[in-house]
Amino acid sequence: MTHRGNIASLHDALVHLAAEVERRLDLDGDLDDVPRLIVAIDEANTTLRQLTRYWQTFRQKDDPKTHPAIAALEEALWVGRAARVHIIFDGRPHTADLGGTPAAHELLATVILSRFTADTWRRLAPMAGPTPKQKPYPGCFHVVQQDSTHETQAAP
Repeated sequence: MTHRGNIASLHDALVHLAAEVERRLDLDGDLDDVPRLIVAIDEANTTLRQLTRYWQTFRQKDDPKTHPAIAALEEALWVGRAARVHIIFDGRPHTADLGGTPAAHELLATVILSRFTADTWRRLAPMAGPTPKQKPYPGCFHVVQQDSTHETQAAP
């Protein structure tokens, strides 16, 4: 496990992630001996905005407009499962932060919601139907996959 405590090192780690995903995909499915890689992005919305500001500060005239670290994260979200790379994304997947494509939200296979409003449910889990009633005790959350919802209890 590694932790990145500043935006510059997070930038480097995500750019390295792009190379690792490409390397794993080049193995043509022969991933039996390759360990799963789990990438957790905490406070993702703030982190993506900070990465964008970082890139605007250091970007040269000939560099791509899209931050390479954000492009790497998008790539890992799109093809990561095939490369045994999984992303835990703590935050709302704003399309402006993830390359501006509306399909960015579709990259997340599982949505976990706890203490949510009806508006949040409609934005993040519209495919699962109407907003469920929440339980009054702590540790209850809803797991949404495709068009189904499962109420789950965790240790508070």
